[in-house]
Amino acid sequence: MSLLDAPYRYTTLQKTLMGIAGLVLFLLLWWFLAEQLAVQQPIGSFNTRPPSSLSTDPAEIAFRDSILRADSIAYANATDFKKVYPLLPPPHKVFSAFPELISPGEESVNKSLINHAAVSVWRNLQGYFWAVFFSLLIGIPIAISPIAKAMFSRQIDTLRFVPLTALTPIFLIIFRPEASEAMKVSFLAFGILVYLLPVVMQRLWETEDVYLKTAYTLGASDWQLVKSVYIPAVLSKLIDDIRVLTAISWTYIIIAEVYYRTDGLGSLSYILGRQGNVAGVFAVLISIVIIGYFQDQLFAYMNRRLFPHRDVKSVSPGLKETRNGFLIILSVVMFYLLLKVVIGTVPIVGFIVAIVVAAAALLIIFGEFKLRTAKTAS
Repeated sequence: MSLLDAPYRYTTLQKTLMGIAGLVLFLLLWWFLAEQLAVQQPIGSFNTRPPSSLSTDPAEIAFRDSILRADSIAYANATDFKKVYPLLPPPHKVFSAFPELISPGEESVNKSLINHAAVSVWRNLQGYFWAVFFSLLIGIPIAISPIAKAMFSRQIDTLRFVPLTALTPIFLIIFRPEASEAMKVSFLAFGILVYLLPVVMQRLWETEDVYLKTAYTLGASDWQLVKSVYIPAVLSKLIDDIRVLTAISWTYIIIAEVYYRTDGLGSLSYILGRQGNVAGVFAVLISIVIIGYFQDQLFAYMNRRLFPHRDVKSVSPGLKETRNGFLIILSVVMFYLLLKVVIGTVPIVGFIVAIVVAAAALLIIFGEFKLRTAKTAS
């Protein structure tokens, strides 16, 4: 029996049970590491934040030494201790932090985790839109023009080596505090753009020659060639590339949200860290992982519905409705974001966009119902 092809002989039930076993093993390892890193903290009166040690004032130095000496004596005489987890909280403490984060009390200065997550997701989607928009706008002309390709392809290919976190001060200089929202979205869009732009050009160069020759034979103009051959060839593969960048996009949006700490998951994690709520920080990290997973699955689902010819050779009932629903959502959101740049935020426009998106979502659900019904009947 070869171990190399063993996974292909597992049944669905066996794979499910092994996945559950792996999750249990992961949680046990997490709990073990948390217990190993736990410390015993004495219960009593301690001043854990003495004055700064940078001061040269003799009075402050003496006061600081007296505090440390009192803490040392109190620690030596302590009889009651409690276990704390300063570095890695155990799983049960992390999961028990979710209710408080989702529904903070009236005395809490933090907003709900759901509000922060919604803000970060919307920023993430805006960053994706602008990155894809400029990648297509810049990448297609450069990739299909021999002169532009010779002049700029090498420079664009080296963009991916730019240390983006080092560019954060530049974005802070360009965008003042009153434009913090634009700074966060722009930083994320640029972070995705430097990876996506070379990929768009590479996808264009990978267009199969048979499609180009067919278009030339049919007498297609340059614009028809771009519209009917190059753009579909890029978009049918681009969603897979976008899925790969999901983790990178969340890294950059968290970095941007830490600087202007108004809202978002990055802001919440920073504030919780400053408050010493380590379990809350890990809860936010788990939330980001969950959101990233569902975002990845959404992109995969969109890929199957927008480009069904990649998976099936025949058109099934319902595919047209789901595809049109996604196209309506993407078109309306694109129109809204472009209009927002030109005239700013208009509440009535946002309300209309929300209604159209909801109607398109119902169209997608209707298409999925037809698709499932057709599969059941067959």
